[in-house]
Amino acid sequence: MPVEAKVLRPPPALVSCCAPCSVAAIKHLSETKQLSMVVFYNPNISPLDEYIKRRDEQRRICRAFKVPFYELPYEPEVWRAAVAGLENEPERGRRCEKCFYMRLKKAAEFIKGEGISAFTSCFGVSRHKDEKQVARAGELAGKETGLPYLDMDFKSATEQKLRRELIRKMNIYRQNYCGCQGGGPAHLRPQESDALRDVLTL
Repeated sequence: MPVEAKVLRPPPALVSCCAPCSVAAIKHLSETKQLSMVVFYNPNISPLDEYIKRRDEQRRICRAFKVPFYELPYEPEVWRAAVAGLENEPERGRRCEKCFYMRLKKAAEFIKGEGISAFTSCFGVSRHKDEKQVARAGELAGKETGLPYLDMDFKSATEQKLRRELIRKMNIYRQNYCGCQGGGPAHLRPQESDALRDVLTL
């Protein structure tokens, strides 16, 4: 579905993985009144300081475009349980599909509770991700929660050009790995979960 989708009221929510992947979508959707909020649910990100860095950068971008930002609880133990046995899967493998699904379903449950009409995501924007895999996970999460998932194209040449320009212009932090234990060198220690919850209340 192109970004210029049918206008919904209230507008859909965007589930985001990080600022660099979402910035073009946020700019475009907010300027065309097609965005109600950005939801950040990423228990896959480790270690603790990396999660905080990405969360804060996402919040900064939302503030810049005057879009409501909602952070859901950081639950690395829930993520680990969801992908148990798939730790050695390659990028774009079964671990990624499971990860997309559990994050999108949790976000969809929250979004539906807020009275929003539909949701979409930018999980497939990176060249390292399979957008069809994200769409399947989103559609399944939507079916199970009763909230329509919009498979919007944020990976077109036009959107990618805008994304690169905004990253440079806004000096957006760009991480060098997906975030999970399988996607980067860091390993999240269980005790960091409690430490992070204290940080989030500041």
